[in-house]
Amino acid sequence: MASNPVLERADFNVATGTSGVMTMRGTVNKAAILLLVTIVGAAYTWNAVRGGYGGAGMTYATIGAFAGFIMAMITMFKQDWAPVTAPIYAICEGLFIGGVSAMYEAKSHGITIQATMLTFGTFAGMLFLFQGNILRATPMFMKIVIGATAGIMLTYFLGMILSFFHINLPIFGGGGIGILFSLAVVVIAALNLIIDFEFIQQSADSNSAPKYMEWYGAFGLLVTVVWLYISLLQLLSKLNGNNR
Repeated sequence: MASNPVLERADFNVATGTSGVMTMRGTVNKAAILLLVTIVGAAYTWNAVRGGYGGAGMTYATIGAFAGFIMAMITMFKQDWAPVTAPIYAICEGLFIGGVSAMYEAKSHGITIQATMLTFGTFAGMLFLFQGNILRATPMFMKIVIGATAGIMLTYFLGMILSFFHINLPIFGGGGIGILFSLAVVVIAALNLIIDFEFIQQSADSNSAPKYMEWYGAFGLLVTVVWLYISLLQLLSKLNGNNR
């Protein structure tokens, strides 16, 4: 069982045909492609907004968020479509990230590059810990991370519902409690990468997953990376004295 709901739904043990099987190298290559597509989408939005967060930025971010959610749902339920839907999802997330990044950059100059560097640094660190067998997804590790992830998602959902009634939870503010919550979210997002790595490696080592699952595995990994990046933006923003 994977903490990432995308990979949790994955049916990696599918009888393969003549198109080959999923490999770790292939999945890594696909993940690199999706990341590059995401960066291109984000750069396009960033240039359109031209460093600010006006109507264009909001439009791109909104379109990217909704379109990305739809593509994610399609990919989760039609995994064999991943070679097509995963790149489209990456483009949508790029538009979303570009718009959100412009918003935070307008409030705190330099915050975007900080979040980007921390995201890549955290990813590299988690990969090093995983490959060095220093941190692995044991059953107890998975239970803790899965439970914490579910709790965070539930908290976000509750916060969204309460916001409709103009009730704001302190953990979403910029005070000490809010900073601690954001830090906890970043830690849990980072730990999810370990579970993603483990899940993909075991699936690739099984030699039974079809080739298109490389795209699906890369797609699931991108979901976690995007979550980590947005969480880091929120944490840095709070540390800089902003509530958003």
